[in-house]
Order: sequence, then structure tokens, then C-alpha cells
Amino acid sequence: MKKLSIIVLLQIAAISVFAQPSTQVKTVNGTVEGVTEKSGVVSYKGIPFAQPPIGELRWKDPQPVNNWTGVRKCDAFGYNAMQKKVFGDMGFRSPGMSEDCLYLNVWVPAKKTKEKMPVLVYFYGGGFVAGDGSEARYDGESMAKRGIISLTVNYRLGVFGFLSHPELSKESPHHSSGNYGLLDQNAALKWVQANIEAFGGDPKRVTIAGESAGSMSVSAQMVSPLSKNLINGAIGESGAMLGPLAPAPLSTGESNGVKFAEKIGATTLTALRALPADQLLELASKPGNPSISFIVDGYFFIKKPIETFSAGEQAHVPLLVGWNSAEIPFQAFMYGNAPTPENYMKQLKTFYGEKADEVAKLYPGTTEAEVIKSATELASDRFIVYSTWKWTDVHAQTSGQPVYRYIFSKVKPPMTAKMAGATPGLAGGMNKSDPAKPTPPKGPEPYAGAPHAFEIEYAMGNLATNESYQWSAADYKVSNTMETYFANFVKTGNPNGSGVPKWVANTKGSPVHFINLDVKTVLEKETPQLRGRYVFLDKEYTK
Repeated sequence: MKKLSIIVLLQIAAISVFAQPSTQVKTVNGTVEGVTEKSGVVSYKGIPFAQPPIGELRWKDPQPVNNWTGVRKCDAFGYNAMQKKVFGDMGFRSPGMSEDCLYLNVWVPAKKTKEKMPVLVYFYGGGFVAGDGSEARYDGESMAKRGIISLTVNYRLGVFGFLSHPELSKESPHHSSGNYGLLDQNAALKWVQANIEAFGGDPKRVTIAGESAGSMSVSAQMVSPLSKNLINGAIGESGAMLGPLAPAPLSTGESNGVKFAEKIGATTLTALRALPADQLLELASKPGNPSISFIVDGYFFIKKPIETFSAGEQAHVPLLVGWNSAEIPFQAFMYGNAPTPENYMKQLKTFYGEKADEVAKLYPGTTEAEVIKSATELASDRFIVYSTWKWTDVHAQTSGQPVYRYIFSKVKPPMTAKMAGATPGLAGGMNKSDPAKPTPPKGPEPYAGAPHAFEIEYAMGNLATNESYQWSAADYKVSNTMETYFANFVKTGNPNGSGVPKWVANTKGSPVHFINLDVKTVLEKETPQLRGRYVFLDKEYTK
């Protein structure tokens, strides 16, 4: 009888083990094993999608991953890319910083469906000099709970991701150099095409998204011949590689690369590659260095993005894109001057000369309050809004696809008690006071709007991951609305659905509408004055 009981118990145990859903997935390079989160979502963290770009692979196109045997446990994020700490709103969960940074993370819904699931690939922001896929605000778990396979992707940054140099172009099979960070993103998209079906995803339903530099990356992938056929939808949050943010010519990039190499005393490619990563980062971070950024290399970019968009040669996919109501504060335009009407007019004349009166009609400033509002809007437009607007406008005209435009207006809530002594800083970050320094005099209050990058946690359903702010029911309401729009768009190419206000698309020749995301989300129509602002700046940037 005892023997029978033992046999029965063993059988029950065996059945329960085999009944457990497997988190193992066989990719083209080997088997990975994920972790089941409390929500039931399965996460796969730190999957390599390219070889570590170290040694001779520094400043080379991402190379295919070497296959592995056995099971690779993907329960922790990979290393973050080489970078300095430049933004106060970034919190990484990586094991540290390394050139060995080309990893991605996948969140898979708890229950697989009979149909292949839609896919969201998110590129982080950070000015192409900072950021990481391990930041909690980008987590894909909330989107996965909505039935979407979500990914975050690492890519090389700064000098490691964007150095151009004649010697690099000479050794390249495509006779160009630079844009390695963008090529990393392309390699990740190729990984998705090769592997996402094994996770239950649909390689024909891939939407790319990003904020700031990540949004600029989305616009870049849309025009690149390497990537435009790998995607089926695009989401941009504040940023596009158009207007003042356009790539420079290859010759400019190579010239700047030579100047940088000479400045740091490493005039050959061998010497540059021999520099330890930490030392190279320090040298590249010093003030006064030549610009190192994305360029029209004739490979990733065949021509300037605006030329591709204008010719209708970009990816013909639905686009959801927008910006925040107060991307940067009025001080960015006033240059430390008090926001008086007189000072404001002086600044307009400094920037626009004889056109100052024309600008003043578009951005009026007859009172201090009006100056603060208009200077905020003008600074924001010059910074990143205009380029994003241009993206929405030209894609609607040439793609034959709908463009869904938004403005995010939810103001920051108060900071939590544990953040005592800190004040809100750029984006979601904060400025911590130093008791040893005198408190600076308090100036005029900034315009009440949503600053750059503050919408990320709302869009991805990750408010609870940011413990710096006292999130209220109103914040969660806005987040649910925004995430619902995004999720609907990823699934269908259309943000509309039950429970959210109707969002009207913009197409060629249609009246321009946009959704204003706030405590009360409403559809608005673009006014002549609002459009006039962007048309004026368009002439300034395209003359």
C-alpha cells in the first residue's frame, strides 16, 4: 500500500511539473529561458542580438551573434552602453556599463493566442548619448498584459555609436562610417523578423516606437532602405531627424572624426581602437570636441530624411506621433533675462531681426504671463516640436497612410515626501538641493505644461515605477487613456476603440486634427495661428 501511495504521489508530481508552462524559447542562435512575473507575463532579459562591439569590432556594423548550446537564462538585463550620467530622470537596472551592450529584452503575454500577436519595439531616449533598455519607465510588462509582445533595445551611444572617420570608411564594405547606433537598431529589427514568431509574435505586425532620441530613431528607421520594410507601424514621442535635427553629410562627419582623433592624440584607427573604453568616454565627454552625430552615409541614409519623406520613399505605414505642451522652459529662449515684454522683444530681434514683429504675432508677449507662455512654446518649437510637426505633415502628404497627432498636456503632480529638498528637473528627473550652497532666489513660475519626456510612464503604463511623484487618480486616468491609444494602434494601426475619445486621422488634404491628452482628453482642430507657427519655422529651416 505504501509503495502504491509513493507511485501515485510521484505521478502527481510529474503531472504538475509537465503542466507548468515552459518559458524556454528556441531562437535561431540557441534556447533562451525567461522568468514568469507576478502578472503572468514572461520576461526575457538580456538576450544578445549582436556580437559585443569590442576590440576590432569597435566602430563596425553589428555582427551576427555566435550560436550557443544548452539553455541561456535570460533573467537579468545586459550591460548598458558607454555613457556619462547626464540626465536626472534615468535609473538603470543593468549590471553596469560596458561596450558589450547589444542586448534586448522581451515581454510576452501570459497567454498565447491562436493568432500571432502584435509586436512593439521601443527605442529609448537620451540624446544619443545616454539611456538604456533596462529603465523601468520603458518596461513592456503593462503592454504585454494588453496582448502585445513588447521589446526594449540597446544601441551604442556617443563616440562609440556615431564616430565617422576616413579610415573607418575605407575599411567598410559599404565605404562609409558612423551611424553604428542606428545600425544596432536595424540589427534588432532583423532579430525580431528572425525570432519573434518563436515567442508567439507576428513578424508582419511590428510597430516601432521611441521618445526623443528614440523618436528620432523611429523616423530614421522609416527612411532607411535597411529597415523600412521591416516595420508595419510607427510611434514617435517628441523628435524627428528633420529640420535642425537632420543628419550631417558624411564629409562633415569624417572631418570631425579626424579633428577629434587629433585632439586626443590617437591619429590612427589602430590607436583609436586601442584606447580603453573608459578613457575614450572621458576624452569624448570633454567640452570643445567636434560634433559626433548621425550622418548621411550613403548606406543607412541614402539621402537626407526630409528628401526621402518628401519623395514618398519612406515606409508607408500608419504613424502616431506628437509632443508635450512645455518641452523646455521659457528660460531656454530668454537666456536668463526676466520675462518682461521688453526683454522678450529684444530676444525676438536677436533671433529673427526684421522678422521679429511677425514672430511676435505668432508668439505674443504683452504681459509677463503671456511672455512665459509664448517663450516656452517658441523654445519648445525650436528645440524639438517643429521637427516632429514636420514629420507629421510630410508623412500625411506623401505616404497614403493615416497620421494620428497628439499633444500631451498633463502637468507634473507634486513630488513625494521622500524627495524632500528636491525640485522637479528636466523631464522626469529632479534637482537635489545642496545644503552647503545658498538657496538661489526664486524666479517666475514656469508655464504649467508637460515637460520633455514626462509622458513616457503614462504611455507605457509605468507610473508606479516612478516613486518621485504623488500620482493621483487623474494621472492614472490619463495613463490608461494614452496606453489604450498606443495599444490599439500597435494592434490595428488605428488608436481608436471603446472607452477612449475618438481620434481623427490626418491624411493628404484633410483638415488637421490632434488629440490633447490631459485629465480631460479631447479632439482639437489645428488653428490657423498654430499652423502659422510651424509654417514660419519651416521657411526658416528650409531656406
